[in-house]
Amino acid sequence: MSGKLLWRKSSFSSGSGNRVEFAERGSAGVLVRGTRHRESGPLDFTASAWSEFLAEIKAGRL
Repeated sequence: MSGKLLWRKSSFSSGSGNRVEFAERGSAGVLVRGTRHRESGPLDFTASAWSEFLAEIKAGRL
């Protein structure tokens, strides 16, 4: 990864300090992390896996 990532907070994160953040990497996909344990590192999703994940959420299957 080159350059600085722009981490954004999920709009569905709780206000209790447990937040989910994501950083888009264009065609390389998306990184996702929890703010409570940032030292654990992010999950790395390919662009197609991320699109499928979002489609499942929008369809109410997750």
